[in-house]
Amino acid sequence: MEFPESLLYTKDHEWIRIEGNNATVGITAHAVHELGDIVYVDIDSVGKTLEASAIFGAVETSKATSELYLPVAGTVTEKNADLDSNPELVNDDPYGKGWMVKMTIANVEETDELLDSASYQAFINE
Repeated sequence: MEFPESLLYTKDHEWIRIEGNNATVGITAHAVHELGDIVYVDIDSVGKTLEASAIFGAVETSKATSELYLPVAGTVTEKNADLDSNPELVNDDPYGKGWMVKMTIANVEETDELLDSASYQAFINE
């Protein structure tokens, strides 16, 4: 399973790619593996300012619905509209075409609380 070193991770299995005060957020390959095939992505938080760990959407599999949590506080600026008609992009490419939202980070220092790739791998292997 792949966990790119350029990303940071949460214990809720989201990843974040930081570019200055902006970021892209998605779910990890581990989350996809554990959830099973994602058949629907529901994101209704565009334009909202949310705290870290706030729910920004949900994914649905044939088994269950799982909530998505924002890794850091900020404003959701965009959702991946391709997921509306192609939710399987999350299954096929969780770190690329399967990204969930883009956001503006309220406080970049909050990213210090996130896990790097090695720490995330150690966490899921506990």
